[in-house]
Amino acid sequence: MKIEGTRRSAPVRAAGAVGYTRRGEAVSAVSAAQPVAATASVLGIPEEEFTPSVRDAIMTLMGEVESLRRELQQAKSRLEETEKAADQDHLLPLLNRRAFVRELTRYIAYSARYGTPASLVYFDLDGFKAVNDSFGHAGGDAVLTHFANVLQSQVRDSDVVGRLGGDEFGVILSHATQAQAHNKATALAEKLKAEPALYRGAAIPVPFSYGAFELIGGESADSAITRADEAMYAHKRAAATTR
Repeated sequence: MKIEGTRRSAPVRAAGAVGYTRRGEAVSAVSAAQPVAATASVLGIPEEEFTPSVRDAIMTLMGEVESLRRELQQAKSRLEETEKAADQDHLLPLLNRRAFVRELTRYIAYSARYGTPASLVYFDLDGFKAVNDSFGHAGGDAVLTHFANVLQSQVRDSDVVGRLGGDEFGVILSHATQAQAHNKATALAEKLKAEPALYRGAAIPVPFSYGAFELIGGESADSAITRADEAMYAHKRAAATTR
């Protein structure tokens, strides 16, 4: 009797499982039909014309729209990655010159329109060729990377750091006057001097010059960089006379 009872219970459990499966399928069908019905309502399809063939056509259309949405999102992500790569310096985690000039132009325009100060700091490594001659290009790359990382770590998110040339760097300071930019440039210089780059366990101190000035509304980015370069050379000459 126990064996027969056990045999009878098996099909009962199977039937119950089938019942739950069918119930689940019915719930899924109802859930799937709800957005289709809503779409039909938006399209203005009368309820009496909402036949199975119409429902199938709407479901096909909805699937195609969703597929197009995914493709558009993927294309947008690829475009953003491409634009980011185009703005990135080939060696350092900084903007390249083209992207930096674009941002500088934007900051100049913003300052002219809203009267908000912004300043530019220009750094130039002195005698960088000697680093490559003594430590090789790998050592030179280590110095440039360290220089870039220090600058990035010492500015705000609203500021912009870029590489303008082989051993030239620019920093755009938002909401910074001439005096504030000079103070910030001095602080950056002190940080760079206190923490020289390390290569194969050896410190590589590299002298550098810098200049800072407030941006002028209406000037071009090239003009601003030229003035920054002049300010940097003025600092270099002044430093040479005090040695």
